[in-house]
Amino acid sequence: MKNNTKKIQELLGDDASLLEFSKPKISKERLTTPGPEIIDNVFGASDRNPQTLINLSRIYNHGRLGGSGYLSILPVDQGIEHTGGSSFAPNPDYFDPENILKLAIEGGCNAVATTFGALALHARRYAHKIPFIVKINHNELMTYPNKYDQIMFGSVSEAWNLGAAAVGATIYFGSEESNRQIIEVAEAFEEAHELGMATVLWCYTRNNHFKTEKQDYHTAADITGQANHLGVTLKADLIKQKLPTTNGGFTDLKFGKTHPDMYKKLCSEHPIDLCRYQVANCYMGKIGLINSGGASSGAGDFAAAAKTAVINKRAGGTGLISGRKAFQRPMKDGIELLNLIQDVYLNKDITVA
Repeated sequence: MKNNTKKIQELLGDDASLLEFSKPKISKERLTTPGPEIIDNVFGASDRNPQTLINLSRIYNHGRLGGSGYLSILPVDQGIEHTGGSSFAPNPDYFDPENILKLAIEGGCNAVATTFGALALHARRYAHKIPFIVKINHNELMTYPNKYDQIMFGSVSEAWNLGAAAVGATIYFGSEESNRQIIEVAEAFEEAHELGMATVLWCYTRNNHFKTEKQDYHTAADITGQANHLGVTLKADLIKQKLPTTNGGFTDLKFGKTHPDMYKKLCSEHPIDLCRYQVANCYMGKIGLINSGGASSGAGDFAAAAKTAVINKRAGGTGLISGRKAFQRPMKDGIELLNLIQDVYLNKDITVA
């Protein structure tokens, strides 16, 4: 790969200073950072059985980032989570789930994360061509008035039967239903590990009180960091989380337990520090943090994707799981966007801060 630092700098524009940040509150030396030996160094000492290690290796060693310790995953569950029409209207080709699989393969992704129906319909043709992450629960969104709850859409054993390398699940930490979701996902992850599959947890926060007139704390570093810490306790092998945009959710909303050092010694307002606090809550990076790519905004998607990837990588994260920015445009452009993200992680000039 040709060095593309200049292109990334141009995309970052006024945010190019992210490439120069060098004084994080939590030092790089305290972290377990991504690299070719991550499975041996972390999971080799764990209770994960040999088949789980094989499936983790399948994910980490596939695609353009294969063998680097970094991950680029295509997630497409928005047809359920956001409605099919709102998700696929920008590019109706993706109503056909085979195109999701083709995009992940042509885009050089490590894995594709999507629904039971999408993967079941094409399992025999594609299970051996790209690792499957089967999303086992969803927020069905058809209840009116809307409620926010993740319910199971299938069994772990059926995910195994599809040839999945991993199962994925969401917990809405902070929601009224979160205790039940925690119990369900904990049981599902235990079964998945017994069957030799890896586990990926969408550690999202959801509570109407987390959003005030002045600030949305659903993406506060302290609240999302604690969600991550709960996720790794549930034995997730990878954590998916939104990039933090603020901090001080616990203190401003006046709940939870805090310590002044959380905000002074472990974090700052810098985007890389905010993300590093998330990484720290993933057992200091031993469990990989993959940040979500967020909604598509059209022409600005390439710059936004580059910025998110740079923040995640420099914070000590493991990669991006980016969907709408890729599939809500022509496939050729979606491949280009996925490759751009991957190029950030392949670029040796962009290092962990």
